Amino acid sequence: MTTVASSPTSAASTVRVPYAELLRFTTDVFLANQLPPARARLAAEALCYGDVAGMDSHGLVNLSRLYLPLLAEGRADPLAEPEVVADRGAAVLVDARNALGLWQAGAAMELAADRAERLGIGLVSVRRATHFGCAGHHAARVTGRGMIGLLASNCGRQRIARPPGGAVALLGTNPWSVAAPAGELPPYVLDMSATAVPTGRVRAAARAGRAIPEGWLADEDGRPVTDPAAFDRGEAHLLWLGSGSGAEFKGFGLGLMVEVLAAMLPGAGLGPEPAALDGDGGPTGRDDDIGLFALAIAPAALRDPEQVASDARTLFSTVLACPPAAGQAGPVVYPGWHEARRTAAAHRDGVPLAAPLLVELAAVAAQFGVRPVDVTVEVAE
Repeated sequence: MTTVASSPTSAASTVRVPYAELLRFTTDVFLANQLPPARARLAAEALCYGDVAGMDSHGLVNLSRLYLPLLAEGRADPLAEPEVVADRGAAVLVDARNALGLWQAGAAMELAADRAERLGIGLVSVRRATHFGCAGHHAARVTGRGMIGLLASNCGRQRIARPPGGAVALLGTNPWSVAAPAGELPPYVLDMSATAVPTGRVRAAARAGRAIPEGWLADEDGRPVTDPAAFDRGEAHLLWLGSGSGAEFKGFGLGLMVEVLAAMLPGAGLGPEPAALDGDGGPTGRDDDIGLFALAIAPAALRDPEQVASDARTLFSTVLACPPAAGQAGPVVYPGWHEARRTAAAHRDGVPLAAPLLVELAAVAAQFGVRPVDVTVEVAE
């Protein structure tokens, strides 16, 4: 057993917190905000995943910045009971009724997997959803059932990014994820936004006082901006994947693809609607009435399960066996590999959290009367 460091020594320090303790604290906070126990636990798992897998811009830093305000303002309903509006067997339309997305997105994926188990494929299209954290966490839920999962989300009526050559923002970051089992290897999990980066990474760099690479932000004249704080000051706008290489239409096209699948299909709030045309070039609208697209595919329903598993092992083990190019320090890997390694380390050694975040979480604990995160408990080796 290893005792985790008891207290941060500076604002820049990192403290490792046992995963079980972090999950307990986050669950308690959601329980204090009226989520039923099962939902609170699943929501906590989804939120903690960001820190566990190394995507801390989507982790507990968003508890007090995003999810607690959503609940406090009534924009997310902890007790909402999603309604099935249409059911065609392999395709289901759900009205989430503003349920907390950290829980509800996983429920949509599980429903899609239940249908795929019977029918080979399952689609759950959702409107009136709310933020769900890391798309990859939810998409990967079905890999344990031998399925391929796809989860996509628009940003409701919040517009953040302009179309190439456009003067007003029309779309959100529009994240999406595809996950697939890889036999005994870590699952393949591609989790990405259609923009160069999600806004959370820009703001994380601003909080840390770090410059960002060229290609994330640009000013009104199209010049690269490396000061992340310029985004929230309204002095820079977010760019699409491929920007700087002449391929920004690929990122924008992916963003529109997500808008079609996740919002137009279920009838959720659209980013590109007439009100967007009155914008001044900066972000407009609110991220309400988010749309989700949850798809599960069961390859074993179409052909021999053992052959499917064998092909998955061949596919991903061959990627790992690719020799690295000269001068490359690390091995060749696929999306999801690093996240799986970080997750294993976090469960073994504790979840790394920045000292200022622990101060925020202590304030949250006091606000809701829950036991704060204990950083002195032991971690199993």
